[in-house]
Formats: sequence, structure tokens, C-alpha cells
Amino acid sequence: MTISRRQFCGSLGASLAVANANLFADESKPRPLRVIAYNIYKCTGWPNDRPLAKRAVAKGQMPKRLAMELALYEPDIINFSESPSEQLTAELAELLGMNHVRFPSGGNWPGTLLSKFEIIESQNAPMEGERPKELFTRHWGRATVKLPNGDPLIVHSAHLYPTADPTIRLREIRVMIESMMLELDAGKSMLLIGDLNHGPDTDEYKLWIDAGWMDTFAKVGKGNGFSIKADVPKWRIDYVMAAGPIAEQVVESRPLFEGSFRLDINDKESFALSDHLPQMAVFKQKPAGS
Repeated sequence: MTISRRQFCGSLGASLAVANANLFADESKPRPLRVIAYNIYKCTGWPNDRPLAKRAVAKGQMPKRLAMELALYEPDIINFSESPSEQLTAELAELLGMNHVRFPSGGNWPGTLLSKFEIIESQNAPMEGERPKELFTRHWGRATVKLPNGDPLIVHSAHLYPTADPTIRLREIRVMIESMMLELDAGKSMLLIGDLNHGPDTDEYKLWIDAGWMDTFAKVGKGNGFSIKADVPKWRIDYVMAAGPIAEQVVESRPLFEGSFRLDINDKESFALSDHLPQMAVFKQKPAGS
């Protein structure tokens, strides 16, 4: 069965309306904080050479398709790696009813942080001095989000250098950790979300853990947690990490190997929304005044 563009947009609006209404269902019982890290492959679909993916892009449907799928999970905070144009990013944010801030790339892979809540402030590549041209060619940004109970939540959005040689990636992580240490040592609630381009068995991962970051999947996840590729996942490189009080509030963490995030390997015409799977983590929230 096929549906018209009007039916498609109507279904999207209804889905998003339900998701937004649930935000305010019962303020006496704070709903969980739902966080998603997602490399969206510039919103072209994957594989992007398949006719249906090309058609969806040509018809301007990809932001709506992506927003509809994400809305099913009622996310509060999303990180996009490999963001599309600012116009498409703004459309995605509007469809999801989210505030957003763009983190320019040192290359051609900007990032975006989206939030249902107010983004109080943000900074691109918040390091001491000028950014060396070989670092953060993907993206790194920091923002503060105001949670419903009034508490600030510091969010680092990142997409690190992708090669097998970890030299540049290790430099990026050391710069990031240096910039984070005051707030880590102060015990502030913090998230680090994104495509970090390394596995959990690497020197890069050890740097994060030694600095005080907690890997939410390692704490509460099940299975292998592989997040790439969307047909047959074999590697875990996408993370939601936490530090400070919020790290004790995590209740769920998993890659979303389901729905349109997943490529049906038995259907040669199908496409997934990206080559990555989203990594979702869920945290209990404290009531206002607690």
C-alpha cells in the first residue's frame, strides 16, 4: 500500500504530537531522560546509491523519515554526527520540536546537538588556544542544557578522527579531557555522546574511563552493543558516556537495531537511515527541588 505525501506528513504530525504531549503527562513523576547519539550520514540514507534512497532525498523526504523514526523513542537530547545542511538540520529540529545548536567541523562533517529543553550556552571546540587544523576535523562541541527540574546538564557532542591509526584520535581525546577536568573534578552532571570511532578495547577508551567517564552500555547494556554497520553490526564505536550524579541514574543503554535504523539484508531495494545505528541511553530524572 502506498500513502500520499499529505497522509505521510499527517502521520508524522500525529506521531510527534503524541510524543510531545507525553512530556507533560504527569509532572509529579518526572519522565526518564532519553538521550540518543546518532551518526546520520548527512541524511542521505544508506546505501545512498539505491533508487529508493535517491528518490527520498530528491523528494525532500529524508528529514521527515528520520524525524518520524526518532520520535518513536521520545528523545530529549540527540547528538547528530555528519549533519546535513543547516536548512535540513533546522527542519529536523522543527519536526522534532527541539532546540538545536550546530558545531562547525574542521573538515566537512559538522555536528548538531538537539534538545527538548533550553540550551543555555554552547561553544565549539572549547579548548585552550586555537584549534590545530589536524584536530577535530569532524566535530566537538560543548553545551549546557537546563533540565526540567532546573538543574544544568553539561553535554559534550563529539565525532572523532576515524582512521585505524589512533594517533590523532588520542590527541583529540587528551585535549578534550584537559578541557573537561575542572567540571569532572567538581562532580557536575555531564554527558559525552557521539561517534568516537574507537572500540571499548582501546587506549582511547581507557583514557575516558581513567578520566572519570562511565560508559552507559558497559554499565547496564546487554549483548555486544555493536553500532555499525546497519546491516550486520560488527563494531561498537558510538557512545553515550556519563559522569557525575547523572551517571548513577542510568537505567538503559542500547543500540537501536530495529525499524528503519536497520537495513534488511534480504531486501536489495531497501535502505537504512544511516550506516550507523543510534545509541540510546535512558536516565531517571529527579523531581524539581530534590
